[in-house]
Amino acid sequence: MRRNYAIILQMAKDFEIIGEITNVETVAVGSSIRVIKRLRRFYGDGRWRKLKGVSKVKLPDGTICKAEVHWYEMSSVGRKEYKIKRILS
Repeated sequence: MRRNYAIILQMAKDFEIIGEITNVETVAVGSSIRVIKRLRRFYGDGRWRKLKGVSKVKLPDGTICKAEVHWYEMSSVGRKEYKIKRILS
């Protein structure tokens, strides 16, 4: 069954991560992050990293699928602002 993934990605702001995130990679660190000023203003100064990984997610319509997930992380604050970048299966 084919779905319109553009619509699913727009709806995926309120998704739930099921299980652990695997294949974690660092995408950017510090000033390489485009939104670093906003992150520091909202959550505080520190060494921010943007990471990506693969996880099973549950979308708002109840669909469970594998997706590439991106987020920001700082050791003293933890993981913030998860988002789905692409549906893998």
